[in-house]
Amino acid sequence: MTDGYLTNHFLVSMPQFMDDNFARTVTLICQHDADGALGIVVNRLSAHTLGEIYQQLNIRVADHHSAAQPVFEGGPVHREFGLVVHSLEPDRHWESTLRISDGLALTSSRDILVDMARGSGPRESLMSLGYAGWGPGQLEQEILQNAWFSTPVERRILFDTRVEDKWNHAASLIGMDLNKLTGQVGHA
Repeated sequence: MTDGYLTNHFLVSMPQFMDDNFARTVTLICQHDADGALGIVVNRLSAHTLGEIYQQLNIRVADHHSAAQPVFEGGPVHREFGLVVHSLEPDRHWESTLRISDGLALTSSRDILVDMARGSGPRESLMSLGYAGWGPGQLEQEILQNAWFSTPVERRILFDTRVEDKWNHAASLIGMDLNKLTGQVGHA
């Protein structure tokens, strides 16, 4: 964590957090600074596949494995806006890319989707529609209210773990068993 900010961390919702947008979610924090935070929920599937997105954008598909990949509900903000969380590739660069860490990035430009449809995209990726956003101090306040806790990012959870297992696996990164937590806070 840099200067108290959570860029390149998972934000894991507490079991008692009942907001319909974030109950039982794992959110990759892509950017967090004094101006607020931006994240992508990585464990909530949408009803769409990448192939449907390619079709809507008139992108020709050569990699049918890519077209079968699920699309995630990245959060409640701009649900029509597509974002790709992906591995950084030393020999590849896409237009609108935000570097999250040395090996992870977020891209919002069409060129990455064209490369993915051709089979020449990043080695690891997941696409979301929408994102989660917090204003200045809002995320910090929600953490103080016990809605969230943070863990380090683990790539295997992002790209290799079954969607239904991500919430528990992310919590286990810091030794937490979410099934044993109570909704009570601050009581002995």
